[in-house]
Amino acid sequence: MPSESFVREMPKVELHVHLEGSIRPETVLKLSKRNDVPLPADTVEGLREWYTFRDFPHFVDVYVAVSKCIVTPDDVELITREFLEGQKAQNVLHSEVTYTASTIEKYNKIPWPDQLAALNRAREYGEKELGITMNVIVDIVRGDEPERALEVARWAAEAQGNGVCALGLAGEERLGTAQYREAFELAQAAGLPIAAHAGETQGTQSIKEVLEIAKANRIGHGVRCIEDHAVVRELRDRQIPLEVCPTSNVRLGVFPSLEEHPLPRLLDQGLYVTVNSDDPPMFGTTLTDEFQRTSKAFEFTDDILWTLSLNAARAAFLPEGQKRELMQKMREGFSEIE
Repeated sequence: MPSESFVREMPKVELHVHLEGSIRPETVLKLSKRNDVPLPADTVEGLREWYTFRDFPHFVDVYVAVSKCIVTPDDVELITREFLEGQKAQNVLHSEVTYTASTIEKYNKIPWPDQLAALNRAREYGEKELGITMNVIVDIVRGDEPERALEVARWAAEAQGNGVCALGLAGEERLGTAQYREAFELAQAAGLPIAAHAGETQGTQSIKEVLEIAKANRIGHGVRCIEDHAVVRELRDRQIPLEVCPTSNVRLGVFPSLEEHPLPRLLDQGLYVTVNSDDPPMFGTTLTDEFQRTSKAFEFTDDILWTLSLNAARAAFLPEGQKRELMQKMREGFSEIE
Protein backbone atom coordinates (compact mmCIF):
# COMPACT_ATOMS: atom_id res chain seq x y z
CA MET A 1 0.00 0.00 0.00
CA PRO A 2 1.37 3.47 -0.85
CA SER A 3 2.75 5.49 2.05
CA GLU A 4 0.95 8.57 3.28
CA SER A 5 3.84 10.72 2.12
CA PHE A 6 3.63 9.23 -1.38
CA VAL A 7 -0.09 10.00 -1.60
CA ARG A 8 0.41 13.48 -0.21
CA GLU A 9 3.26 14.36 -2.58
CA MET A 10 2.04 12.71 -5.77
CA PRO A 11 0.93 15.12 -8.53
CA LYS A 12 -2.83 15.24 -8.93
CA VAL A 13 -5.56 16.56 -11.21
CA GLU A 14 -9.13 17.10 -10.00
CA LEU A 15 -12.11 17.14 -12.34
CA HIS A 16 -15.12 17.04 -10.01
CA VAL A 17 -15.07 19.65 -7.25
CA HIS A 18 -17.63 22.38 -6.61
CA LEU A 19 -16.24 25.82 -5.84
CA GLU A 20 -19.06 26.86 -3.52
CA GLY A 21 -18.90 23.45 -1.86
CA SER A 22 -15.18 23.95 -1.21
CA ILE A 23 -15.43 27.05 0.96
CA ARG A 24 -13.68 26.61 4.29
CA PRO A 25 -16.10 26.70 7.26
CA GLU A 26 -14.10 29.58 8.74
CA THR A 27 -14.60 31.53 5.51
CA VAL A 28 -18.32 30.74 5.42
CA LEU A 29 -18.66 32.26 8.89
CA LYS A 30 -16.54 35.26 7.90
CA LEU A 31 -18.68 35.94 4.82
CA SER A 32 -21.88 35.35 6.77
CA LYS A 33 -20.96 37.98 9.35
CA ARG A 34 -19.46 40.44 6.87
CA ASN A 35 -22.48 40.28 4.56
CA ASP A 36 -25.10 39.93 7.33
CA VAL A 37 -26.36 36.59 5.98
CA PRO A 38 -27.85 34.39 8.74
CA LEU A 39 -26.82 30.74 9.01
CA PRO A 40 -28.14 27.94 11.26
CA ALA A 41 -24.78 27.92 13.11
CA ASP A 42 -22.28 30.58 14.17
CA THR A 43 -19.27 28.39 15.00
CA VAL A 44 -17.09 26.06 12.93
CA GLU A 45 -18.22 23.12 15.07
CA GLY A 46 -21.84 24.12 14.55
CA LEU A 47 -21.33 24.31 10.80
CA ARG A 48 -19.80 20.86 10.72
CA GLU A 49 -22.79 19.49 12.62
CA TRP A 50 -25.13 21.24 10.19
CA TYR A 51 -23.16 19.68 7.31
CA THR A 52 -24.08 16.19 8.57
CA PHE A 53 -26.44 15.44 5.72
CA ARG A 54 -29.69 13.61 6.15
CA ASP A 55 -30.34 13.21 2.43
CA PHE A 56 -29.68 14.88 -0.90
CA PRO A 57 -32.37 17.61 -0.49
CA HIS A 58 -30.76 18.56 2.84
CA PHE A 59 -27.42 18.80 1.06
CA VAL A 60 -28.99 21.13 -1.53
CA ASP A 61 -30.37 23.33 1.28
CA VAL A 62 -26.89 23.59 2.84
CA TYR A 63 -25.31 24.34 -0.53
CA VAL A 64 -27.76 27.14 -1.31
CA ALA A 65 -27.37 28.67 2.16
CA VAL A 66 -23.59 28.75 1.76
CA SER A 67 -23.94 30.24 -1.74
CA LYS A 68 -26.05 33.08 -0.34
CA CYS A 69 -23.03 34.21 1.69
CA ILE A 70 -21.19 35.09 -1.55
CA VAL A 71 -22.47 38.64 -2.02
CA THR A 72 -19.79 40.54 -3.96
CA PRO A 73 -17.26 39.84 -6.74
CA ASP A 74 -14.54 40.18 -4.09
CA ASP A 75 -16.16 37.28 -2.24
CA VAL A 76 -15.99 35.19 -5.42
CA GLU A 77 -12.31 36.02 -5.82
CA LEU A 78 -11.60 35.25 -2.14
CA ILE A 79 -13.14 31.79 -2.16
CA THR A 80 -11.42 30.94 -5.44
CA ARG A 81 -8.00 32.06 -4.19
CA GLU A 82 -8.47 30.03 -1.00
CA PHE A 83 -9.58 27.02 -3.04
CA LEU A 84 -6.45 27.26 -5.20
CA GLU A 85 -4.22 27.56 -2.14
CA GLY A 86 -5.77 24.35 -0.83
CA GLN A 87 -5.15 22.61 -4.14
CA LYS A 88 -1.53 23.79 -4.19
CA ALA A 89 -1.00 22.35 -0.72
CA GLN A 90 -2.09 18.95 -2.09
CA ASN A 91 0.05 19.19 -5.24
CA VAL A 92 -3.04 19.40 -7.46
CA LEU A 93 -1.56 20.74 -10.68
CA HIS A 94 -4.85 21.39 -12.49
CA SER A 95 -8.48 21.64 -11.38
CA GLU A 96 -11.72 21.83 -13.34
CA VAL A 97 -14.13 23.43 -10.94
CA THR A 98 -17.90 23.32 -11.16
CA TYR A 99 -19.42 26.72 -10.43
CA THR A 100 -23.12 27.60 -10.22
CA ALA A 101 -23.10 31.16 -11.55
CA SER A 102 -26.89 31.22 -11.95
CA THR A 103 -27.45 30.66 -8.20
CA ILE A 104 -25.00 33.42 -7.29
CA GLU A 105 -26.74 35.80 -9.69
CA LYS A 106 -30.20 34.75 -8.52
CA TYR A 107 -29.66 35.30 -4.81
CA ASN A 108 -26.95 37.94 -4.76
CA LYS A 109 -27.49 39.84 -8.02
CA ILE A 110 -23.84 39.62 -9.11
CA PRO A 111 -23.90 39.83 -12.93
CA TRP A 112 -22.20 36.97 -14.74
CA PRO A 113 -19.49 39.21 -16.31
CA ASP A 114 -18.49 40.39 -12.82
CA GLN A 115 -18.38 36.83 -11.54
CA LEU A 116 -16.24 35.73 -14.48
CA ALA A 117 -13.83 38.64 -13.98
CA ALA A 118 -13.41 37.69 -10.30
CA LEU A 119 -12.83 34.04 -11.17
CA ASN A 120 -10.22 35.02 -13.74
CA ARG A 121 -8.39 37.29 -11.30
CA ALA A 122 -8.09 34.32 -8.96
CA ARG A 123 -7.04 32.03 -11.82
CA GLU A 124 -4.27 34.46 -12.71
CA TYR A 125 -3.15 34.45 -9.06
CA GLY A 126 -3.08 30.65 -9.16
CA GLU A 127 -0.95 30.55 -12.27
CA LYS A 128 1.48 33.35 -11.40
CA GLU A 129 1.85 32.92 -7.65
CA LEU A 130 1.10 29.24 -7.08
CA GLY A 131 2.12 27.66 -10.38
CA ILE A 132 -1.15 25.73 -10.82
CA THR A 133 -4.05 26.04 -13.24
CA MET A 134 -7.82 26.02 -12.99
CA ASN A 135 -10.73 26.19 -15.41
CA VAL A 136 -14.43 26.52 -14.68
CA ILE A 137 -17.39 24.29 -15.57
CA VAL A 138 -20.47 26.53 -15.47
CA ASP A 139 -23.42 24.32 -14.62
CA ILE A 140 -27.14 24.18 -15.24
CA VAL A 141 -29.13 23.33 -12.11
CA ARG A 142 -31.83 20.72 -12.58
CA GLY A 143 -35.12 22.33 -11.60
CA ASP A 144 -34.33 25.64 -13.28
CA GLU A 145 -36.47 26.70 -16.23
CA PRO A 146 -35.22 25.71 -19.71
CA GLU A 147 -34.88 29.42 -20.59
CA ARG A 148 -32.53 29.89 -17.65
CA ALA A 149 -30.50 26.88 -18.73
CA LEU A 150 -30.22 28.34 -22.21
CA GLU A 151 -28.91 31.57 -20.72
CA VAL A 152 -26.29 29.66 -18.71
CA ALA A 153 -25.25 27.78 -21.84
CA ARG A 154 -24.73 31.11 -23.62
CA TRP A 155 -22.61 32.39 -20.72
CA ALA A 156 -20.45 29.27 -20.88
CA ALA A 157 -20.11 29.26 -24.67
CA GLU A 158 -19.16 32.94 -24.84
CA ALA A 159 -16.52 32.48 -22.11
CA GLN A 160 -15.00 29.34 -23.61
CA GLY A 161 -11.22 29.77 -23.57
CA ASN A 162 -11.56 32.68 -21.13
CA GLY A 163 -11.67 30.63 -17.96
CA VAL A 164 -14.60 28.37 -18.90
CA CYS A 165 -13.90 24.88 -20.23
CA ALA A 166 -17.31 23.16 -20.20
CA LEU A 167 -21.04 23.30 -19.56
CA GLY A 168 -22.18 21.25 -16.57
CA LEU A 169 -25.43 19.76 -15.31
CA ALA A 170 -25.99 19.30 -11.57
CA GLY A 171 -28.79 19.23 -9.00
CA GLU A 172 -31.30 16.51 -8.22
CA GLU A 173 -31.11 13.81 -10.88
CA ARG A 174 -34.76 12.86 -10.42
CA LEU A 175 -35.72 16.19 -12.04
CA GLY A 176 -34.47 14.98 -15.39
CA THR A 177 -32.39 16.16 -18.33
CA ALA A 178 -34.61 16.33 -21.43
CA GLN A 179 -35.98 19.81 -20.71
CA TYR A 180 -32.48 21.24 -21.25
CA ARG A 181 -31.91 19.73 -24.69
CA GLU A 182 -31.76 23.14 -26.40
CA ALA A 183 -29.08 24.38 -23.99
CA PHE A 184 -26.94 21.33 -24.70
CA GLU A 185 -27.40 21.75 -28.43
CA LEU A 186 -26.19 25.35 -28.14
CA ALA A 187 -23.08 24.19 -26.26
CA GLN A 188 -22.41 21.42 -28.75
CA ALA A 189 -22.71 23.85 -31.67
CA ALA A 190 -20.11 26.06 -29.96
CA GLY A 191 -17.75 23.12 -29.51
CA LEU A 192 -18.11 23.30 -25.72
CA PRO A 193 -17.68 19.99 -23.84
CA ILE A 194 -20.38 18.82 -21.43
CA ALA A 195 -19.89 17.29 -17.97
CA ALA A 196 -23.15 16.04 -16.48
CA HIS A 197 -23.98 14.65 -13.04
CA ALA A 198 -25.76 11.30 -13.36
CA GLY A 199 -25.86 7.84 -11.85
CA GLU A 200 -25.49 8.99 -8.26
CA THR A 201 -28.78 9.43 -6.39
CA GLN A 202 -30.71 7.92 -9.32
CA GLY A 203 -30.00 4.72 -11.22
CA THR A 204 -28.81 4.03 -14.73
CA GLN A 205 -31.67 5.85 -16.45
CA SER A 206 -30.08 9.18 -15.56
CA ILE A 207 -26.83 8.02 -17.19
CA LYS A 208 -28.67 7.01 -20.36
CA GLU A 209 -30.35 10.43 -20.45
CA VAL A 210 -27.14 12.46 -20.23
CA LEU A 211 -25.46 10.29 -22.85
CA GLU A 212 -28.37 10.55 -25.26
CA ILE A 213 -29.66 14.09 -24.61
CA ALA A 214 -26.66 16.01 -23.31
CA LYS A 215 -24.08 14.04 -25.33
CA ALA A 216 -21.98 14.17 -22.16
CA ASN A 217 -18.21 14.01 -22.61
CA ARG A 218 -17.70 13.18 -18.93
CA ILE A 219 -20.10 11.95 -16.26
CA GLY A 220 -20.08 13.29 -12.71
CA HIS A 221 -20.29 10.24 -10.43
CA GLY A 222 -21.80 7.58 -12.74
CA VAL A 223 -21.24 4.92 -10.08
CA ARG A 224 -24.73 3.42 -10.40
CA CYS A 225 -23.80 2.24 -13.89
CA ILE A 226 -22.72 -0.97 -12.18
CA GLU A 227 -26.43 -1.87 -11.95
CA ASP A 228 -26.80 -2.34 -15.73
CA HIS A 229 -24.43 -4.41 -17.87
CA ALA A 230 -25.48 -2.63 -21.05
CA VAL A 231 -24.65 0.79 -19.58
CA VAL A 232 -21.30 -0.50 -18.32
CA ARG A 233 -20.54 -1.84 -21.79
CA GLU A 234 -21.39 1.47 -23.47
CA LEU A 235 -19.30 3.49 -21.01
CA ARG A 236 -16.39 1.06 -21.42
CA ASP A 237 -16.60 0.93 -25.21
CA ARG A 238 -16.75 4.71 -25.50
CA GLN A 239 -14.30 5.28 -22.62
CA ILE A 240 -16.47 8.01 -21.13
CA PRO A 241 -14.60 9.29 -18.06
CA LEU A 242 -16.40 8.89 -14.73
CA GLU A 243 -15.72 11.51 -12.05
CA VAL A 244 -15.99 9.24 -9.01
CA CYS A 245 -16.28 10.80 -5.53
CA PRO A 246 -16.19 7.92 -3.00
CA THR A 247 -16.58 9.77 0.33
CA SER A 248 -19.36 11.93 -1.10
CA ASN A 249 -21.22 8.81 -2.22
CA VAL A 250 -20.99 7.34 1.28
CA ARG A 251 -21.92 10.57 3.07
CA LEU A 252 -25.01 11.00 0.88
CA GLY A 253 -26.09 7.38 1.41
CA VAL A 254 -25.52 6.11 -2.11
CA PHE A 255 -23.46 3.28 -0.59
CA PRO A 256 -23.45 2.25 3.09
CA SER A 257 -19.66 2.33 3.52
CA LEU A 258 -16.45 2.96 1.64
CA GLU A 259 -15.67 -0.76 1.72
CA GLU A 260 -18.91 -1.40 -0.19
CA HIS A 261 -18.21 1.28 -2.80
CA PRO A 262 -17.95 -0.18 -6.33
CA LEU A 263 -14.73 1.68 -7.24
CA PRO A 264 -12.66 -1.55 -7.59
CA ARG A 265 -15.41 -3.14 -9.70
CA LEU A 266 -15.54 -0.10 -11.98
CA LEU A 267 -11.80 -0.50 -12.57
CA ASP A 268 -12.11 -4.25 -13.05
CA GLN A 269 -14.79 -3.64 -15.70
CA GLY A 270 -12.34 -1.54 -17.71
CA LEU A 271 -14.17 1.75 -17.13
CA TYR A 272 -12.41 5.09 -17.36
CA VAL A 273 -12.27 6.16 -13.71
CA THR A 274 -11.01 9.30 -12.00
CA VAL A 275 -11.08 10.08 -8.26
CA ASN A 276 -12.37 13.40 -6.89
CA SER A 277 -13.52 15.13 -3.68
CA ASP A 278 -16.83 16.77 -4.78
CA ASP A 279 -17.50 19.21 -1.86
CA PRO A 280 -14.47 18.67 0.38
CA PRO A 281 -15.25 20.45 3.71
CA MET A 282 -18.90 19.50 3.47
CA PHE A 283 -17.95 15.82 3.29
CA GLY A 284 -14.93 15.99 5.58
CA THR A 285 -12.44 15.12 2.87
CA THR A 286 -9.85 16.36 0.39
CA LEU A 287 -8.56 14.88 -2.85
CA THR A 288 -5.52 13.62 -0.92
CA ASP A 289 -7.86 11.99 1.61
CA GLU A 290 -9.76 10.29 -1.21
CA PHE A 291 -6.59 8.67 -2.51
CA GLN A 292 -5.45 7.68 0.98
CA ARG A 293 -8.81 6.22 1.99
CA THR A 294 -9.36 4.27 -1.21
CA SER A 295 -5.79 2.95 -1.30
CA LYS A 296 -6.27 1.65 2.24
CA ALA A 297 -9.80 0.28 1.75
CA PHE A 298 -9.02 -1.48 -1.52
CA GLU A 299 -5.27 -2.09 -1.15
CA PHE A 300 -4.47 -0.02 -4.22
CA THR A 301 -0.84 -0.03 -5.32
CA ASP A 302 1.26 2.95 -6.38
CA ASP A 303 0.59 1.96 -9.98
CA ILE A 304 -3.19 2.13 -9.53
CA LEU A 305 -2.96 5.59 -7.98
CA TRP A 306 -0.69 6.67 -10.83
CA THR A 307 -3.25 5.37 -13.35
CA LEU A 308 -6.11 7.20 -11.62
CA SER A 309 -4.14 10.45 -11.54
CA LEU A 310 -3.08 10.13 -15.16
CA ASN A 311 -6.67 9.32 -16.15
CA ALA A 312 -7.76 12.69 -14.76
CA ALA A 313 -5.03 14.53 -16.65
CA ARG A 314 -5.98 12.80 -19.91
CA ALA A 315 -9.68 13.58 -19.38
CA ALA A 316 -9.15 17.29 -18.69
CA PHE A 317 -10.88 19.73 -21.04
CA LEU A 318 -7.64 21.35 -22.16
CA PRO A 319 -6.20 22.20 -25.58
CA GLU A 320 -3.85 19.44 -26.71
CA GLY A 321 -0.69 21.50 -26.18
CA GLN A 322 -1.63 22.36 -22.59
CA LYS A 323 -2.64 18.77 -21.93
CA ARG A 324 0.74 17.48 -23.12
CA GLU A 325 2.47 19.95 -20.80
CA LEU A 326 0.29 18.81 -17.89
CA MET A 327 0.98 15.14 -18.61
CA GLN A 328 4.71 15.84 -18.71
CA LYS A 329 4.55 17.60 -15.34
CA MET A 330 2.63 14.63 -13.94
CA ARG A 331 5.26 12.16 -15.16
CA GLU A 332 8.10 14.27 -13.81
CA GLY A 333 6.36 14.58 -10.46
CA PHE A 334 5.84 10.84 -10.11
CA SER A 335 9.44 10.15 -11.13
CA GLU A 336 10.69 12.48 -8.42
CA ILE A 337 8.77 10.84 -5.58
CA GLU A 338 9.52 7.31 -6.79
